[in-house]
Amino acid sequence: MSAAHTLYPAVQLAATEGASEHRPLIITLFAAFVVATLFITVWAGRQTKSASDFYAGGRQFTGFQNGLAVSGDYMSAASFLGIAGAIALFGYDGFLYSIGFLVAWLVALLLVAEPLRNSGRYTMGDVLAYRMRQRPVRTAAGTSTIVVSIFYLLAQMAGAGVLVSLLLGITSDFGKIVIVALVGVLMILYVTIGGMKGTTWVQMVKAVLLIAGTLLITFLILLKFNFNISDLLGTAASNSGKGAAFLEPGLKYGATGVSKLDFISLGIALVLGTAGLPHILIRFYTVPTAKAARKSVNWAIGIIGAFYLMTIVLGFGAA
Repeated sequence: MSAAHTLYPAVQLAATEGASEHRPLIITLFAAFVVATLFITVWAGRQTKSASDFYAGGRQFTGFQNGLAVSGDYMSAASFLGIAGAIALFGYDGFLYSIGFLVAWLVALLLVAEPLRNSGRYTMGDVLAYRMRQRPVRTAAGTSTIVVSIFYLLAQMAGAGVLVSLLLGITSDFGKIVIVALVGVLMILYVTIGGMKGTTWVQMVKAVLLIAGTLLITFLILLKFNFNISDLLGTAASNSGKGAAFLEPGLKYGATGVSKLDFISLGIALVLGTAGLPHILIRFYTVPTAKAARKSVNWAIGIIGAFYLMTIVLGFGAA
C-alpha cells in the first residue's frame, strides 16, 4: 500500500495532463450530462403528486426498469475505482470483493425483496414498526440508516470528487472540496425535486453510461492483448513485482491469523451488508408487486455481474 500511496500523486498528475488535451470536450460532455439529468429530475418532479409518488415512484416501475436503477445505485464510483484498484494492488485477493458484492444479491433475492414489497410501506422503519413497538424500533431504524448512509457517502463523495477533479483538471485541495460540495448539492437537488421517480430515471441513465464506458475500456484492454486472457494475467503478475503469488490467494488475506480473521469479517460484511443498505432497500417499494421486486433483483444480478466481470479485466489491465 505504501508504494501505491507514493505513486498516486504521479499517476494523478499524468492523468490530469493526459486529459488536458481534451478538456473542452470533457467539460462540454460533463455539462451536458448534468443538464440532461436535471431536466429528467424536473420532468419527474412535475409528475409527483402524492407521498407514494415521492417516496416510491407511484409503485409503477417495471422489474427491468427497477433492476436497471438498482444497478445504477450499486455500481458507483467506489465500485468502479475501488474494486479495480484492489485487483491491481492485490490480484486474486482483490477479486474477492467482486465475488462478495455479487453473491450478496442472492441474500437480497431470497430473503429481502418480496417481504419488503409485500409490506406496502416506504421505509425499513415502517416495516419493522408494523409488528413491534413503534418508538424504539423507529429510533433504531433511523439511527442505523443515518450511520450506514454517512459511512457509505464518505466513500461515494470521495470517489466522485476524485473523478470530477480529474475530468475538470482541478488539482488544489480547496478546489476538490468545492467539487465534492457541489456534487453533494446536485444530489440533493435530484432527490428533493424529482423524488423517487427522478432519482430512478437518473440511476437508469447512469447504469447505461457506466456499463457502456466499462465495456469500451474492457474491449480496449483485451484488444491490447489480442483478447488473450493468459497474456493479460501474465503481464499483470510480472508488472506487480509479486510474480505468480499475485494470481494466488493469500497476498492480502491468509498470511497471518489476523488476516484470516479479516477475510472472514470481510466476507460476512460483503455478503450480508448489501441487504441492509438503505438506498437499496427503498428500491423494492417502487414496483407494483412482489413478483416485480424479484424480477428487479434478477435483472440487477445480471447487470451487476457483467459489470464486476469487467472490473476484473480493468484491475489486471491497470496492474
